[in-house]
Amino acid sequence: MSLDADDHGPLRLGHAPLTIPDVVRVAREQAPVQPLPDAAPPDSDLAARLERVDASARWVEQTMGEIEAADAEGRDPLVIYGVNTGFGDNAGRAIFRHRSEAARLSRNLLLSHAVGVGEHLPPDATRASMLIRAHTLAQGYSGVRRDVINTLVAMLNRGVLPAMPAQGSLGACGDLAPLAHLALVLSAPVPGEEPHPGADGLACWQGGLISGAEAMAAAGIPRLVLGAKEGVALINGTAVSAGIGVLAWHDARHLLAQAGIALALSLEALRGFRDAFLPHLHAVRGHSGQARVAAFVYRLVEGSELVRGDADHDLDPAQGPPQDPYCLRAAPTVLGAGLDSLDHIERVLTTEINAVTDNPLIFLAGDGPLHLPRAIKAVSGGNFHGAPVGYVLDFLKIAVADLASISERRTFMLTDGRLNRGLPPFLVAEPPGGEGLNNGLMMVQYTAASLVSENKVLAHPASVDSIPSSANREDHVSMSTIAARQAAQIVANAQAVIAIELLCAYQALELRLQQEPGLRLGRGTAAALDYLRTVEIAPGRRLVPITQDVALRPYVDRFVDLVRGGALLDVIDAAL
Repeated sequence: MSLDADDHGPLRLGHAPLTIPDVVRVAREQAPVQPLPDAAPPDSDLAARLERVDASARWVEQTMGEIEAADAEGRDPLVIYGVNTGFGDNAGRAIFRHRSEAARLSRNLLLSHAVGVGEHLPPDATRASMLIRAHTLAQGYSGVRRDVINTLVAMLNRGVLPAMPAQGSLGACGDLAPLAHLALVLSAPVPGEEPHPGADGLACWQGGLISGAEAMAAAGIPRLVLGAKEGVALINGTAVSAGIGVLAWHDARHLLAQAGIALALSLEALRGFRDAFLPHLHAVRGHSGQARVAAFVYRLVEGSELVRGDADHDLDPAQGPPQDPYCLRAAPTVLGAGLDSLDHIERVLTTEINAVTDNPLIFLAGDGPLHLPRAIKAVSGGNFHGAPVGYVLDFLKIAVADLASISERRTFMLTDGRLNRGLPPFLVAEPPGGEGLNNGLMMVQYTAASLVSENKVLAHPASVDSIPSSANREDHVSMSTIAARQAAQIVANAQAVIAIELLCAYQALELRLQQEPGLRLGRGTAAALDYLRTVEIAPGRRLVPITQDVALRPYVDRFVDLVRGGALLDVIDAAL
């Protein structure tokens, strides 16, 4: 259940496949990205990559030269989608015959497609999207110049973050609207273009929101007049869906580990039974995730005198059957199914962030199994369609929503005096005669329940919906960006739910230890409790058990920060 440490060196674009830790480091730690170099060692993979980038861009330029020559000679020019045609249902309406028209087409595409609405994407999602887009273009199938790719890298390194509205993408042809807002910032007006409000885009620069042109000038990054194919290459793909999704997956993976810690603390506080975590029980079910979660919790409570039952002996019959409610007994099954789901989602997202997702794609001689009859060919397809991303992010929504749901049931059990096996109602011990004056942790369960219910609405799959667009040329779309945004929101809600369980489990354990002094906690849970006792709710004020009603919002906020920061995972890794 522990997570491997990530490499903290600079990311070298074009040298190796992109990993999820790479995206997270660039998105959240502002790790530098090395641009595509001017040259690479002969016969290296990087040299081949650079040659492919340059060759595809040269082909576009040469093709436009052939188109202009054919027009000058009165011949019918080549017709290549995305190079000298319009887009979507406009593809068959006209053929563009000059480089200036192709440049105008790229610029118009950005101006007309930058129509997103709503709040801007957070900086980490923006950075993730920029990195994925640059990496996609650096595969060398998109027909863009190195300057375009390296301009994206320079923006990342110098902190020019395009302001991308979160809403407005159908997930096919890719994330058109948000990526158009991104591309406007680096796109310079074409000669003769009339100034117009919004034509420079908006960018976050040093904490403020200014025009894209101002941000690029302040950062010392020249804007580019985009040529043929370059506009569509920048906006046609799944970079935004995948970027948001990768960050949501990363947070969900950390959250699941912390849910295991919360489960172990609740198990001890409720004097639960060990049987449901014995390894041979899960071996006969056969699901890897279930066995891994059970083993993790079993190690956390190893040596505990609060958890009942023994690995080698039956319980005292007087204790009754060792059957806790499902929120404890079936937790390895539920969390384990989530872990297996996350493993699958990781594989799909890793594939997607290394995918070439624009359209059309440019293939060199020798590419493909059919040995292309021409030296280079532009191939139209549907690589931009977000179905692979949408499906797995809808899957992520379900898994994380259920993780939060079973956590809330443990919180409910902890706070209910009829279910928590001898702890006071709502986890506040009141003196005789003062019963009912304090509400204790009653309301934090309400908050958890509200978040769980909200998640159930958000978990409805976005990818089952489709609305035709572009005069029915684009007649089936993925809604992958909606799935990504909903997944991120569900993860954020679930982080708060797990934080609330941790708060209640802490309070319950302290009360249990007051009732039964001297009992030993498990190897991992003892380390977790010791750490929680050092947490400051406010500067200079450490966490102590609640004995009467206090303002609980600072407690909840602090535990949410703990969950999102992941410090408890480091404590457990050291203890185990």
